[in-house]
Amino acid sequence: MKLLPVIYRFYEKILWSQIKDGPRPHHIGVILDGNRRFARGKGMEATKGHVFGADKVEDLLRWCWKLDIKIITLYAFSTENFSRSEEEVKTLMELLANKIKKFQAEPSIKKNKVRIKVIGRLEYLSKELNEEIARAEELTKDHDNFFLNIAISYGGRAEIIDAVKKIACQVEKKEISVEEIDEELLSKNLYTNGIPDPDLIIRTSGEERLSGFLLWQSAYSELYFTEVFWPAFRMIDFWRAIRIYQQRERRYGK
Repeated sequence: MKLLPVIYRFYEKILWSQIKDGPRPHHIGVILDGNRRFARGKGMEATKGHVFGADKVEDLLRWCWKLDIKIITLYAFSTENFSRSEEEVKTLMELLANKIKKFQAEPSIKKNKVRIKVIGRLEYLSKELNEEIARAEELTKDHDNFFLNIAISYGGRAEIIDAVKKIACQVEKKEISVEEIDEELLSKNLYTNGIPDPDLIIRTSGEERLSGFLLWQSAYSELYFTEVFWPAFRMIDFWRAIRIYQQRERRYGK
């Protein structure tokens, strides 16, 4: 058993040497999946997995900063997740509020000049959580080195519907004509307005689908699926995803 940490560090160095000089994604999206299955596998209550998953986020941030990946978008809670048990939803909301509150005073957020933005149907969230979100966004609004987007109460279809409604209102008010509606206009009315589309999307836990995550924005994203549950996701798992990304030829339909 003592050999495992040595082997891990050796493999980590090999992976780093392979990726450190290669092309790096400017923006990655991560679907944080498998918390409950991780907990069950450890003989714990399912909700305990979310605690481990929340802690893993800070590791991911450090790995991204080391690679100078500027934008990270995390899929933390979907609109569909509200259908889970009341206890689980409450646990998740408390974890999200605590994590966002922690980021407000986190030295590494300030040191690395990380700007925080939460995207989704925030009107579905509690007043208390919205207050924490507003406070975090206000405290980091002038940060311009790294960008952390957290998708809460988010759904890709909901996002597109909300964008269409905004555009329909603009047409109704005669601010724009129907002929002016194009991809650029729709993009400007999404929650992610001003944020470049993700280059790479990672999903943990073995599921191979986006589940509504950044449906419009992911048209040309590279997708990477791993069977590792999110709380067990390691640096070497992340380096592997980056290595695969670097090996792919991105043609954008050309």
